[in-house]
Amino acid sequence: MLRLATFNLENLDDGPRAEVPLAERLPVLRPQLARLEADLLCLQEINAERRGGARRLTALDALLEDGPYAGYYRAVSLSESGHGAADRHNLAILSRWPIRRWHSLRHELVAPPELEGRPQKWDRPLLWAEIALPDGRPLTLVDLHLRAPRAVPAEQEESEAAGWAAGFYRAAVRRLGQALEARLLVERLLAADPEALVAVCGDCNATLEDDALHLLEGGADEAGAAVPSGSRLVALARSLPADRRFSLLYGGERLLLDHILASRPLHGLFRGLEIHNELLSAEAEDGAGSGHAPLVAAFALA
Repeated sequence: MLRLATFNLENLDDGPRAEVPLAERLPVLRPQLARLEADLLCLQEINAERRGGARRLTALDALLEDGPYAGYYRAVSLSESGHGAADRHNLAILSRWPIRRWHSLRHELVAPPELEGRPQKWDRPLLWAEIALPDGRPLTLVDLHLRAPRAVPAEQEESEAAGWAAGFYRAAVRRLGQALEARLLVERLLAADPEALVAVCGDCNATLEDDALHLLEGGADEAGAAVPSGSRLVALARSLPADRRFSLLYGGERLLLDHILASRPLHGLFRGLEIHNELLSAEAEDGAGSGHAPLVAAFALA
């Protein structure tokens, strides 16, 4: 059985900007990671500290030290310059098995959309990695963290009301634009090999009913148009009862914003999904854990 997990660690940091000291967060986060028993793990929101001229993921190193994932292979997203990690919100893929190749992708398949003459760049790249499974087959993971539905700060002189509305518009464009880039990447992978095992994991900042999720899945629109069935993805949370489908509590509302999506060949091996959301309310109060619950999917692989 293969276990694939995703977890937004929510501003994992060991520097002076950390709202809660890392020493207080480690005793909460380490048991959560251990419980996942993941063979493959996609992580989001990992901050980096500048040490000796280069940014290093010292908080992630401390979290994994002496734990079940300490010896895992690792791929980490790159800053916009392409040299080293970014200062905030890096992505990481951890694998029990060798990572054959990986790539940090930003605006290679979709150019930044322009609004009023200003390019709307993604907040973070996508990170994809090809894993060499024990049975010889490759599995491609795409780790992502789409833009939250919070207004992008004003880029020119605007009234307060107009700036607020325009900011939400810019945020939606960025979220959907990066979802499109992920969708195009998946279509390329499945066009090259229709039997490819592909998973898209991460914080999509979108519910199952959101346009960004529909775009990632590749389902039919209201007019009935759809991508070819062979390149569609399946959001695995659809297999759960409605009362279990939440990974975040916001204003007392249960939201499912974190997802694992699988290609049809991988979905054929799917055996179950868990969302470890039992302690969300307690962790939201003390701030030591994460406001997001991790997801872990099981697949029947030898």
